[in-house]
Amino acid sequence: MSSYHEVLNEALSLPPDEQLRLISELLADVRHRVIPKPQHSITELRGLGKEIWNGIDAQEYVDQERASWNG
Repeated sequence: MSSYHEVLNEALSLPPDEQLRLISELLADVRHRVIPKPQHSITELRGLGKEIWNGIDAQEYVDQERASWNG
């Protein structure tokens, strides 16, 4: 018999409260090892592309955009 089946049978023989504890601890361990942590933060994008807006008046830009909505 494989070790998986041996462990499964052993787990199934535990009382329900211990089965729940086992499941919880296994999930926590697997999540820690399997789910990768983000390698970047959204804050790294701060200021990205700001040179595109250099010299452009924000209010003038908004006014032009709004005017274009009317066709």
